[in-house]
Amino acid sequence: MTFIPSPGSPAATPVGASDAGVSSSDPPRPDNDDVLLDAYSRAVVGAVERVAPAVLHIQVEKSGRPAGGGSGVLFTPDGYALTNSHVIGGGERIRATSTEGRTSTATVVGDDPETDLAVLRLDGPVPAFARLGNSRRLRVGQLAIAIGNPLGFQHTVTAGVVSALGRSLRARSGRLIDSVIQTDAALNPGNSGGPLVNSAGEVVGINTAIIAAAQGICFSISSNTVEFVASRLIRDGRVRRCFIGVAGQNVPLSRRSARFHDLAQESGVLVQSTGANGPAQRAGIASGDIIVAFDGIGIRDIDDLHRLMTEERTGRRVPVVLLRQGQKLDLTVVPAELPPAPQH
Repeated sequence: MTFIPSPGSPAATPVGASDAGVSSSDPPRPDNDDVLLDAYSRAVVGAVERVAPAVLHIQVEKSGRPAGGGSGVLFTPDGYALTNSHVIGGGERIRATSTEGRTSTATVVGDDPETDLAVLRLDGPVPAFARLGNSRRLRVGQLAIAIGNPLGFQHTVTAGVVSALGRSLRARSGRLIDSVIQTDAALNPGNSGGPLVNSAGEVVGINTAIIAAAQGICFSISSNTVEFVASRLIRDGRVRRCFIGVAGQNVPLSRRSARFHDLAQESGVLVQSTGANGPAQRAGIASGDIIVAFDGIGIRDIDDLHRLMTEERTGRRVPVVLLRQGQKLDLTVVPAELPPAPQH
């Protein structure tokens, strides 16, 4: 056990330590724990000082009454800010307050419920902006700092570590959000939309969710996903995706069938119905078929299929492999652009 002298008392020499070279006038030497704590504190303080001026308190009103709120962060010098889609949902008026106490009106540039991200633009001067980092460089155990407005306590800082990488989180739309960061930096209602920051003061994620029944399990949308989605929202107001028009469910394949048809997976998507005159129906896909590959990529479940419904495949002839009554069929489908989601 390490003995810590009380304030004002002379530094104690551990039992068995040599007195050579030690003067009673020398200041106490910090032990290793003190050095590590100071380095940790400096890292957190430095990162917060760089990013906090760009953090916003988002307040949403509907019919003249408060309708929720959360956090956000400015990420460009011309007033673009990031937050969560669910933070601004249903709002008619959005106000953003900086750490300096300056309140500005914010307009919605674009909203993507599929990734729970939204981009706002502030009217008026921009106090500061934060830079997006590269989330692919994150490592498990790395310092993670969350800044936001939990439970109405504005501009609160919590710190922890990156607990896991590459998690999947289901959005309210039902789609999976990939490459999610799991952290134990404490989050509470109101933190949503605020930045997750590394020790260099770079935004590596946008905080989005907590598991209420658990302790220290919180999630952030990775900055690389944020960068892609934000660029599309600024350019088009939405993220363009495609669809083929099937309703289905996950089903297992017998090991014998998987081996016979040389499939790498032992499950697929059973087509329950197809949209009238939709891409799948026009391609000859029918109820009862089991989709096992799309554009050369194995399909194990509906989430695999959703991930491939990207803008790049819209209007392009895409090969699809399915099983029909024990037979393997190769068809071609032309995905159509998914209509925009209804506005909040």
